Amino acid sequence: MKIEEIENEIIDEFSMFDEWMGKYEHIIEMGKSLPLIEEKYKTDDRLIKGCQSKVWLHSELKDGKIFFTADSDAIITKGLVAMMVRVLSGHTSDEILAAKMDFVEKIGLKEHLSPTRANGLVNMIKQMKLDSLAYKAKV
Repeated sequence: MKIEEIENEIIDEFSMFDEWMGKYEHIIEMGKSLPLIEEKYKTDDRLIKGCQSKVWLHSELKDGKIFFTADSDAIITKGLVAMMVRVLSGHTSDEILAAKMDFVEKIGLKEHLSPTRANGLVNMIKQMKLDSLAYKAKV
């Protein structure tokens, strides 16, 4: 499935909720399905900078595609990183680097997050794109 198709899927899911309470619960549920990072990768060098809570992100290149695993010590943040992993994992560097990630605005996420959480979300996306760029440079 293309990144845009996954983004549209998430937009559709969020459109089912009238209230933001339901949307927050959906984010928390997404966190429960997050492909968890192995404990050995929960190191300081894998922490996302600028996040209010701790968020670890690990990436691996397999057959030309990048796969992400992550974890967080906060339930909302865990859901946010799960959403980003769902959208970007399993794609090529070029696809990840080209992803606009505008679904974040379309579901109204930025205006419903605290400034520090919104900043953390931007940093998650930035780190995933930086990892993609690093893999692209190695090829």
